[in-house]
Amino acid sequence: MKTVSMSGSPRENVGKKDAKSLRRQGLVPCVMYGGEEQVRFSVPATEFKPLLFTPDTNYIELNIEGKKTLTILQDIQYHPVSDEVIHADFLRLFDDKPITISVPVKTVGVAPGVLQGGKLETKIRKMKLKGLPNDMPQYVEVNISNLNIAQGIKVEEIQIPNIEKLDVKSSVVVWVKSTRQAAAAANQ
Repeated sequence: MKTVSMSGSPRENVGKKDAKSLRRQGLVPCVMYGGEEQVRFSVPATEFKPLLFTPDTNYIELNIEGKKTLTILQDIQYHPVSDEVIHADFLRLFDDKPITISVPVKTVGVAPGVLQGGKLETKIRKMKLKGLPNDMPQYVEVNISNLNIAQGIKVEEIQIPNIEKLDVKSSVVVWVKSTRQAAAAANQ
């Protein structure tokens, strides 16, 4: 999985007054969980752009006073009016502890049903997966090369080694929907 780097500085004070003063300076108060203790730090608000404005899921390498830690973005809070980031929680990753994360679905191949006039619909855009950080894929690849009109691929049909899928097994991930054009062509 891809890694994005962020650098922050530790926070000495905690509380509403400190958080407000950090936000006025263009910084976002953050907390890193996992391990022995919580680490409180602040990050410039501009460093969140590569994380938030992408469909990908990324690991984050936090650099706090020269100490680098691999994490994932656990939770993020936005201002209700301006939609600015006001707080973020990070979770420290360990090689031997499984994590739960949503990974984007990526289709591979060309469906014969689409060539016949059908429309490909992606029902699940991100799948919830559980596994070790080193086993986590960047994308869940779904091969659609065998899909005809009115056929689909369910969660249980997708194989990802060493990863547990947490979505409902009978849920359809992608399917080829019949269109009026395809129905008219079939009736002729």
